Formats: sequence, structure tokens, C-alpha cells
Amino acid sequence: MANFMHTHASTAERQPDYLDPSRASDEAVFEQVKRDEFSAFDVIVSRYKGRLYNCVYRMVHSSEMAEDLVQETFLRVFNNRHRYQATSNFSTWIYTIALNLARSELRKRKRRQFFSINSSTSKNNDESTNEGFDLPDHSFSPEEDLAHSEMGRSIQKAIDQLPVKYRTVIVLRDIQELSYEQISDILECPTGTVKSRVNRARLRLQETLRQWEVVL
Repeated sequence: MANFMHTHASTAERQPDYLDPSRASDEAVFEQVKRDEFSAFDVIVSRYKGRLYNCVYRMVHSSEMAEDLVQETFLRVFNNRHRYQATSNFSTWIYTIALNLARSELRKRKRRQFFSINSSTSKNNDESTNEGFDLPDHSFSPEEDLAHSEMGRSIQKAIDQLPVKYRTVIVLRDIQELSYEQISDILECPTGTVKSRVNRARLRLQETLRQWEVVL
């Protein structure tokens, strides 16, 4: 009886593998999420919230918007949990959702800016106003490591000026440090295309920073 109680207690105290980030893969943890294990979803959030925030922030350059988009990403991941197939890489899936949301936000900004400019230029000079313009957000939170220095701000500003397709690959490759193969899967384009875009993005960044006389 004593041996049984000891064994039973040890079993009860042992945590499931998916609660230990060092033991289970993302795919294994998410299988538990699909079974409505909410504690498993907490593991997913803890693993990805920082990485996704950093990634999305580099795309949209707004702390508040990045937080909203990451929240929306996790909401979509949970709501679509039964559609995910473990045959695909989980990180690819969640990054794809986050980036699609970020790029959608950038397209909305571009449209808003276009209409705002048209509206502004149609008014008389004495009636001109900045109302309706999307002014850049230069606020930074403590987590934004690059933004703690003048060089960091210059780099982020240069990234902001890249076309979206180049901004995306430079963020995924040089900031998120994903492999070319992972980026290829996320963007659904050949690895060679990814490498070419990364090289062009780096050259553009270097040229912009050189013009600003920023020494790396």
C-alpha cells in the first residue's frame, strides 16, 4: 500500500511534457491545443509572443499596432486550431498569419495616406490641415532593443523605407534569424528568390545608411 501511494503521488506531481518548453516540440504542444488544453495554448503564447511582437513591430513600426496584431494572430491561431495539420511546420504557420496581418495593415495605411493626400491637396491653401494624415509613431517600448540608440533608430528608419517585399525578408532573415528555407515556406516562394531579395534589401539598407553617414 505504501509503495502504491508513493507511485501515485509521483505520477500526480509529474507535469505533462507539453508544459515544459524543453521537452515538447511546437507541433506536439499544439496537438494538445487542438484537444482544447488551454494550458498548452499558454505555452504557445509564451514561446511566440516576444518573437512575433519583434517581427511585427519591425514591419509596422508602431508599438500599439504591433501589440494588436500579435493579439489578433493568437486569436486566429486558436480559432483555426483544428485546421492546422502537424505535417507542416508550426512556426511557419504562425509567422505566416502574423505577417499577413502586418502586410494588410501596411496596405491599409497606404490607402489611407493616398486618400488623405488627395483630400488635402483638393483644399485651398488657407484651409490646409494635417487632419487625416497617418503620422509616424516614434514611441518605443523597452522591448525594442534596436531603438535604444541613435544607430538603432537609423536602422529602423531605413528598414521602414524598404518596399514591403524587401522589408519582410530582412526582418525574417536578419532580425528573426530564420533560415532561407523557413522564409521560403512562409512567403511561398523559391529559396533562390528569398536569397535574392535578402541581398537586394541589404544593399538598399547599406546605401541608405551610407547616404545618412551612419557607420555600422
